[in-house]
Order: sequence, then C-alpha cells, then structure tokens
Amino acid sequence: MTWSWVTAYSRAPTRLESPDTPRPPASFIQPHQKDNPMSTRLPTGIDVLDNRLGGGVPAGSIVALSAPPASQAELLLAEFVVPRETLYLTFERPAAVVSANIERTNVDTGEPTIQAVDSDEPIDEALTVLDDLPERSTVVVDSHSAIERAERPAFLEFMAGLRRRLDNTGSLAVLHCLDGRDVSPLRDSTEHLADVIFRLTTDTTGATVENRLAVPKFRGGRALTETLKLTLTDRVAVDTSRDIA
Repeated sequence: MTWSWVTAYSRAPTRLESPDTPRPPASFIQPHQKDNPMSTRLPTGIDVLDNRLGGGVPAGSIVALSAPPASQAELLLAEFVVPRETLYLTFERPAAVVSANIERTNVDTGEPTIQAVDSDEPIDEALTVLDDLPERSTVVVDSHSAIERAERPAFLEFMAGLRRRLDNTGSLAVLHCLDGRDVSPLRDSTEHLADVIFRLTTDTTGATVENRLAVPKFRGGRALTETLKLTLTDRVAVDTSRDIA
C-alpha cells in the first residue's frame, strides 16, 4: 500500500484533534510509487499454459525455452508471437525463411517484425535493433545459442542490455535455447539469468511421439509441479485429460 500524509489525514479528526488541525505542508507528501512491471502478466498465447501460470508471464521477464533441435519447438515460438507486437531476431536462418515457416503454421500470428542478425558483431547489432522495442511487446531470440557462442563479457552485455530494454518497455523476451549435442558452456548462465524456464522434451522411443512442457523455474510466480502434455502438429494443443498409468 502506498502511504502518504494525504492518506494519513483523510480520516475524520479524533477527540484529540479539531477540524482546524493544520495539515502537513505539501513538501511532506510522498510521491506515488511507480507500479512494479513484474506485477503485470503477459499471456503466452497458449490458454491452458496461461491459466496454469496465473495469467501468463510477468512483464519484464526473460523466458528461456529449452528444446531439442529435432522437435516442433518453433510452433511454440509462433504461439508466443500471437498476443502482441513482436520483434523476431533470427541469428541463423534468413528472415524470409522464418517468415515463410511462420505463415505455414496454423497460427494467426499477425505480422511480426522479423529481423535477421547476421553481421560480424551480432550482439551490437541486436542491441541496436532492440533500442526501438515497442511498449508491451515480445522479443524472440532464435536461436539464443548464437549469443551463447560469444565470449562471456559480450554474452553478459547482451543479457544486461536486453534486461534494461524489457524493464523500460514492460515487454517479454523468449530465448530459443537449442538443447542438442553441442550445448554452450554459457547455458548455465542463461538459465540462471532467465526468470522463467520452459523445457520441452520430445520422446520418440515408443510407438508415438510424446511432447511434454515443464516449467521448473518461475520468478514472480509459482513453477508448475506437473508437466503439460502437448500435441505439436501444425499448431500447439494441450492435452488436458488425465494420463492413465
């Protein structure tokens, strides 16, 4: 609760006071404190997941989406684009390829801004592009493994710069972290700095392909104690039926 002299003297006078009791001078009035952006939830675009997370992910959050390269994780990225204006930074695939792949999904993504980052100084270029990040928007970094290949000081510079821009705009970032055969030593730092971790696993050992999404870390909220079973075809569907052992 924000407390100030105004609220303290807005009640009726007590027996020890009179209506003529002087109020404190204006210089004593405390300014209203700015709302904490982390108290605002931004939906992910996946309704069942948002319901489990209490409305979505806190504004200003960095989300690390860890997923195998041989999975349909890009469908999750397409869903994250839906709720609001999105800046999609692609570090390894041409912008035209990313755009075409998104359009081929069965997801109404609108028109995200897709920017290829392919200069010799990718971190500097990415931070420059992020200077124009709109309010209450989404940033997709695909894949974040390209950032993790940088030297540690440059990696930390990117993460700090991204954090500042998210805080200033009340936005959300999703880092697509490839969980394959060649994982960067900086992955631990990525997951430590991230506020929320979405971990997609794909099991192909049985007769069917089984995808599950775990949320083992959630700053500013409650992590999920159970995984979500996903059907990933041309869009994301969550199986809400109870699994039978």
